[in-house]
Amino acid sequence: MAQKSILNESRDIERAVSLIHLGARLQVLESETGLSYERLLRLYKEVAGKSPSKGQLPFSTDWFLTWQPNIHASLFANIHQYLSKSSALDDIDAVIKAYQLYTEQMQASDIEPLLSFTRAWRMVKFVDNHMLTMTKCSCCGGQFVTEPYEIARNFVCGLCAPPARAGKGQAAGSLRLQ
Repeated sequence: MAQKSILNESRDIERAVSLIHLGARLQVLESETGLSYERLLRLYKEVAGKSPSKGQLPFSTDWFLTWQPNIHASLFANIHQYLSKSSALDDIDAVIKAYQLYTEQMQASDIEPLLSFTRAWRMVKFVDNHMLTMTKCSCCGGQFVTEPYEIARNFVCGLCAPPARAGKGQAAGSLRLQ
């Protein structure tokens, strides 16, 4: 059995605190740290000031493929892919940094982020397991989150060909045409 390391435990606590601040669910903390459920629960309550959300994590790829969430998911996925290829970050640290950059970009653009940290983390797992992939748009050349069996040659993204009702309503999340 591996000997417990105070430094590793300290890194896990630091990582867990970062994840809690980003809104990660307890299941994500359990998966990405070596801390016990009881310690994570106490840490969550101390950092967030409340008990963690209950219930299962989202497990459908469908959410990432709908029009507006796909744009947000694709932005995050491109940032994550770049960081993963160009830095020596651990997998979870690349997700954390990519999510921070995604939310900074949304704030700078005065757009409400649609992608929660837990969904972003789950999407990375879906891509790693080939349940989702990135496909190049045949119009703009951007990389977008798609199903793995998407025909890449004819793929047109939701920015180049938005749905008919996109941006028409004043409901939350609609496009602001200027």
